[in-house]
Amino acid sequence: MNPVDPVVFVVDDDASVRDAISSLIRSVGLRVHTFVSAHEFLAHPRPDAAACLVLDVRLPGSSGLDLQRELAGAGDDIPIVFITGHGDIPMSVRAMKAGAIEFLPKPFRDQDLLDAIDLAIDRDRKSRQRRSELSLLHKRYITLTAREREVALQVVRGMLNKQIAAELFITEITVKAHRRRMMEKMQAGSVAELVRMIEKLA
Repeated sequence: MNPVDPVVFVVDDDASVRDAISSLIRSVGLRVHTFVSAHEFLAHPRPDAAACLVLDVRLPGSSGLDLQRELAGAGDDIPIVFITGHGDIPMSVRAMKAGAIEFLPKPFRDQDLLDAIDLAIDRDRKSRQRRSELSLLHKRYITLTAREREVALQVVRGMLNKQIAAELFITEITVKAHRRRMMEKMQAGSVAELVRMIEKLA
């Protein structure tokens, strides 16, 4: 398998459950890594690929909900699909409010788990794409000079070149030069595209 292919992490202290889930996940062509505890999962280096976490609520040591909190506190937004044999309503509400994709009581249908994993990986893929685009925009933006940034902000506000010149106490020709360089550096093909870029960076 390609190292950038999606990967599913499974954390469950029941060996038979881990084996059954990993076999199911592999049967649809996905990579899978299994762990006995939250600690073991956290100690494992993660590949740079779209991923999701299938997580048992009750684990030795830190619970699944504890791990969810720890990941969120570290800014790690890996999508989580909770599974449990002891689920109750307050627990599932807490998990879902904290951003879990799904909360499946055991025994669950194989297809329900696969559907939840598919949704989670799709969400992570889109999230990673947004972060990548934002990082690229930021790299372009920091190449702008202070004056080019000022011009960019005025352009985004819909101001004309002569208005920008008056606002910044420079000539219209200078505004045009800054504007041309700024648009080139940002790789913006139009003002509308520049507006979208600046909005994403805001």
